[in-house]
Amino acid sequence: MSVIYSEVAVEDVSGNSFWMPNNYSSTVKRTEDGYRLCDEIVACFQDRAKIERQYALQMEEWTRKWKPLVDSSPMYGSLLRAWQSFMTATERLSELHTQIQKTLVTDDADKIRNWQRETYHRKIFGGFKESCEIDNGFYKAQKPWAKKLKKVEKSKAAYHKACKKEHFATIRENNGKINPELSPEKLKKLTEDHEKYTHDKEKVKQRYEKSLQELNKYNAKYMEEMETVFDQSQQMEQKKILFLKQALHSVHKHLDITSNESVQIVYNDLNQAIMSVNEQDDLKWWRNKHGPGMLMNWPQLELIFASSTGVESRCRAADCEEEESERDGQSEVIQCHTHGKQHEQTSCKCDGSACASSVRLLRTGSG
Repeated sequence: MSVIYSEVAVEDVSGNSFWMPNNYSSTVKRTEDGYRLCDEIVACFQDRAKIERQYALQMEEWTRKWKPLVDSSPMYGSLLRAWQSFMTATERLSELHTQIQKTLVTDDADKIRNWQRETYHRKIFGGFKESCEIDNGFYKAQKPWAKKLKKVEKSKAAYHKACKKEHFATIRENNGKINPELSPEKLKKLTEDHEKYTHDKEKVKQRYEKSLQELNKYNAKYMEEMETVFDQSQQMEQKKILFLKQALHSVHKHLDITSNESVQIVYNDLNQAIMSVNEQDDLKWWRNKHGPGMLMNWPQLELIFASSTGVESRCRAADCEEEESERDGQSEVIQCHTHGKQHEQTSCKCDGSACASSVRLLRTGSG
């Protein structure tokens, strides 16, 4: 039974392998992408910085709007102070978010930019020195192996072609043997062709095997040289990863307000103001300022009298007693009930101070 030759190629699992020619280009591109990646990270967090600034401005606007409304609200006492503390806390948080914005734009961005300039060096005709070094290293390491691989692929193609010819020659010969109408001369010619193609196939196969042996013999050196260049690329990538990890951690530290000591102080102060609300103190304050606790001068009977100068005076009945006034042009005197003295004044000055006791208004007469 003849073997049927299939033209459908077996899937080449090594087609995308790093070891195949020029497949190291993704590793070279990774080096170039490092520079662009720095630009993108800076741009990313500059946009975040804008958000921080907008948030700070919105808090400032909120405070300007509500602070006067809160101050003039019907709320009072410790509860009012707790509400006002939100305004104070927001003002402080606005300042902190403004500082976060400045830090992202200056400190974090400058750190990445400086590392970028120190790590990647542009060439005059485009590209970067570092990626070109990696690319040249891979090219030199792969060139001898790729040349041998090309010879293998060429001899393999010739061998497969010879196999096809030998296969079809076999079919023609077998068909001729079962064809009674075919002359012996033609059958002989088919047999000779079959033998020729078989011989050619063996010669091509030997060349194919020899080129494959040469390739496999060189594989170890090829792999060693390629890995050396790859390790150089890995070392550069390791430095990039470690630096960007540190840079991202710095950004995280600046954005993580939960661990920001200043923010913690703001919210601790705010919480303390809220917890300081004392309903009993507020109710007592309202009672004394607007309720039964207020001082009161209760209405009493007020007596009106005229002095010798014609000026009317008033005196409450509980404090003073009015007696008959004799209008003879003499001085007006006051009887101090506490000290038992009389004074030619309108108020008692006993012992250098106003007398707190009730006084008796008197006037001396001529008789």
